[in-house]
Amino acid sequence: MCNVQSFIDLINKEVKPATGCTEPIAIALCVAKAKEVLDEDVEKIELLLSPNIIKNAMGVGIPGTSQVGIHIAAALGAIVGESKLGLEVLSKVKETHVNQANNIINENRIKIEVADKDCKLYIDATVIGKNNKAHVIIQGGHTDIVFISYNDDVLMDKLSEVVEVEDYKVAICIDSIYRFVLNTPFDEIKFILEGAIMNKKIALEGLNKEYGLKVGKTIEKNIQNKLIADDMKNYAIRLSAAASDARMAGCPLPVMTNSGSGNQGITATLPVVAVAEWLHKSEEELARALILSNLVAIHIKTNLGKLSALCGVIVAGIGAGCGMTYLLGGDIHNIKSTIKNMIGDVSGMICDGAKTGCALKVATVVEASFNSTILSLGDIEITKTEGIIDENIETCIKNLTCIGSKGMEETDKMILDIMISKSNK
Repeated sequence: MCNVQSFIDLINKEVKPATGCTEPIAIALCVAKAKEVLDEDVEKIELLLSPNIIKNAMGVGIPGTSQVGIHIAAALGAIVGESKLGLEVLSKVKETHVNQANNIINENRIKIEVADKDCKLYIDATVIGKNNKAHVIIQGGHTDIVFISYNDDVLMDKLSEVVEVEDYKVAICIDSIYRFVLNTPFDEIKFILEGAIMNKKIALEGLNKEYGLKVGKTIEKNIQNKLIADDMKNYAIRLSAAASDARMAGCPLPVMTNSGSGNQGITATLPVVAVAEWLHKSEEELARALILSNLVAIHIKTNLGKLSALCGVIVAGIGAGCGMTYLLGGDIHNIKSTIKNMIGDVSGMICDGAKTGCALKVATVVEASFNSTILSLGDIEITKTEGIIDENIETCIKNLTCIGSKGMEETDKMILDIMISKSNK
């Protein structure tokens, strides 16, 4: 059983700001750290990347640029990246930096290969200067630097200490999360409201400008045209989708992430914010709902793994559903029913890489969260006799995460093969 500080430490570890999609940003971070160790101009960059990193980095917009993918992220990491900024490593990108980065790319000074590693989150960067080279490895988490060397001198080696995300289980459960949400003093959890402010800001950016597929902006336009109702559900959907539109198209504004993902942070936060605003809830009520949403998402995602063939916004959507259920007056029974309904609904959504189309998946999951919440508040849930649902909520979660982490391994490989074959045409 986790005490109060354990829960707060867990949230601080898994809920962090990031500028841009976290997989290419993690690549930029790894290169930036290697450049700092090298301490001279970088002439070549060599990358070994796990398939899941490649899948989530190859097609997504990079902040401060109009470009997508691994090459521009790595080059910018070498030029302007500051490792001390963590997942905001590219927050200072300017046009001159982009031009320098494109020179590196056009001169074929970046080499990318697929790493033969079991770890799904693995980034190995070697930067080579005129006289020296530096080598840095990130493994397990987006900011977890586990190896550093300068020429033949090993400066850090924690490779053997790394606990694989897939094997790490946090000793919490839905019941203990709910007790924490109800009983912890507001002053100890109000920090979570920072994420609400941050993610609402990028949502408004997505609604006001032309980003990505314009999913959120299009929903808002059709509300104005009276084709879609201006209700609480559609407010939540358009806010969440617009934030994802902006983020996946390379908007330079930061996002408060969940479990290493900006889209998961958006999905765990903005539907809850929308409901709280619509119902005129207090800051304390919103904070408790956000803590519930984020902790449920972290709990499930920890068992699933940072990267998988299962779309991560499903997990965040389950968390959001719990937060919305709480704000609408639901108790622990209703919250568990929401989780079961969500697992029975959208558990088959695949992750086919980070891209502008993710905003559509965010919109889909937020709508599913509302459906699950409304049913649960009417004491309606998918029963244990149906599909992968179990009477015990933790077994139900285990069933979902086992399918996503183990059962869909071949699906993950096929998705990557399809994506790479398209890029080589």
